[in-house]
Amino acid sequence: MTEPEQRRKRKRAVGRHLHISSRSLFLCFSFLIFLLFLSSNHRIFFFTPSTFRPSLTASTLSLLYSSASNSILDPLHPTAPSYALQHRIIFPDHHLLILTTPQQHQLHQLECVYYTLNASSPAPPLQVQVRPVLSTDRYDESRSIVRCPFPQTNYTAAGSQTVELRRRGEVGRRNLGFLLNQTAQSWDRVAYEAILDGDTVVVFVKGLNLRPHKISDPTRIRCHFGLKSFHQDNAFLLTARAVSVAQEVVRCMLPQSIKNNPDKVRGIRVTVSYLGGNVRHPVRALVPSVARVSTPGSGRVQKRKRGKYELCACTMVWNQASALREWVMYHAWLGVERWFIYDNNSDDDIEKVVQDLDLQGFNVTRKSWPWIKTQEAGFSHCALRAREECKWVGFFDVDEFFYFPSEFHQNLREGVPGENSLRSVVSNFSSSKSIAEIRTGCHSFGPSGLRSPPKQGVTLGYTCRLQSPERHKSIVRPDLLDISLLNVVHHFELRQGFTYHNMPEGTAIVNHYKYQVWETFKAKFFRRVATYVVDWQEDQNKGSKDRAPGLGTEAIEPPNWRLQFCEVWDTGLKDFLLSYFADPATGLMPWERSSL
Repeated sequence: MTEPEQRRKRKRAVGRHLHISSRSLFLCFSFLIFLLFLSSNHRIFFFTPSTFRPSLTASTLSLLYSSASNSILDPLHPTAPSYALQHRIIFPDHHLLILTTPQQHQLHQLECVYYTLNASSPAPPLQVQVRPVLSTDRYDESRSIVRCPFPQTNYTAAGSQTVELRRRGEVGRRNLGFLLNQTAQSWDRVAYEAILDGDTVVVFVKGLNLRPHKISDPTRIRCHFGLKSFHQDNAFLLTARAVSVAQEVVRCMLPQSIKNNPDKVRGIRVTVSYLGGNVRHPVRALVPSVARVSTPGSGRVQKRKRGKYELCACTMVWNQASALREWVMYHAWLGVERWFIYDNNSDDDIEKVVQDLDLQGFNVTRKSWPWIKTQEAGFSHCALRAREECKWVGFFDVDEFFYFPSEFHQNLREGVPGENSLRSVVSNFSSSKSIAEIRTGCHSFGPSGLRSPPKQGVTLGYTCRLQSPERHKSIVRPDLLDISLLNVVHHFELRQGFTYHNMPEGTAIVNHYKYQVWETFKAKFFRRVATYVVDWQEDQNKGSKDRAPGLGTEAIEPPNWRLQFCEVWDTGLKDFLLSYFADPATGLMPWERSSL
């Protein structure tokens, strides 16, 4: 065969090969377009092409679990457990680290390690600083939290920084490339909690900047359910529409694939996105997330075999261990059967007080709630938890005490007048077809001339108050709340067709021991937990009722503080308690005896 004929033969062979390859490529591309079309009908959402999945089955649903980590603390001893560091959140005064930990295992012997990588510095490029942890706490069934202080002031602010954990006495340097890839979320822009509610998931989010005290438009919000890889913040597999949005609470429908596998819902990672930009150039922004889907009864063994409690109480506290016994014991006598304590970063051993009360039969549980400025969201979360156990839930603080003047001053031959008064009130409305909330006005008490905290408790120590009631506190039917779970601390948005009942002041009132001795009140100045209540340190809304009149914006004791807020001497509750509850021999109150 001549050379020209050989060239022609090779050319024909190449042409046939190219024809086949082009046809194959066309068919593959067409199939890919078809899968994309299918996926859009199944509402699969992609932030990156690499996360593409045409469908979600029971086997692939396991990918949604948040069991992976981006940092492992391997044990020094073969029998010791390992900790997986999942998230770092930066708060105004500390770092919060979230770990996966063995169930019921207590963290110990950990220390915080700070790394700064500064290649432009003449000093060694990697600076390392070690400090003790501030505290550790159990967060949920599989996770714990560790609080680390900020580094010392001479710790450079330049370069790339990260905080890690290590066991005390560990020696070794981390991989520099690994350190550079570590990111931290800011506390004020993060999806921080999620709880299952029927065919919906309720996600708690900071950073949406929605209108306070208003229900917002849900059409611009989406929920996203993620892969288990924590170092891929954009790796989210499914999306779902929001059906309700208010303040920091977003409710979304569950994707069908997840609803079909209800036993695999718990632990799935979730976040939200919102539509920003303008009409011509809309931009969907994804909020960083540390939230995993939990169920309302997570971590709680039911003590009641059947039926719901008639009356429960929910509160959020910070360093209120010394006040908790009086509050719980008194209201248990009034008929409260179950207690939900949301602990907002206390460091006063409140968990021990809660354990002691629970062992004494008061049915108290504590939930670690590290998210600051989230009281409204915490109450929404508590309403969902309590709905499975309680007919009515009261939302009030540990310095607020219900008082029934007419009931307490009856002349009974036997027993103590007024016992179970609060539970009797709510049970009278349990069969109502229209009442879903009971509101009770508050009397605000002042320091009453005291210079130091009263040893027998606030109910006996503070006896002078303002004349007119201020605001109110509410007890609600959690099954009759609006799906938005909107609340303004004092009351909730109710389901359409239901309303509230105002308790007459002569029948019931809340003694609010609001303005206590300066030593106690000063702590409140620095720590306002309500999201939409202005901080006293900020120079705004100076006429607001949330402010202490005459206090200003600095934590400096005003002149004659101990004599302020005193218009009416009111010893009604004090006289009643001394008459019926004080020990005849010692004069001690029940909450004093239990703390000895």
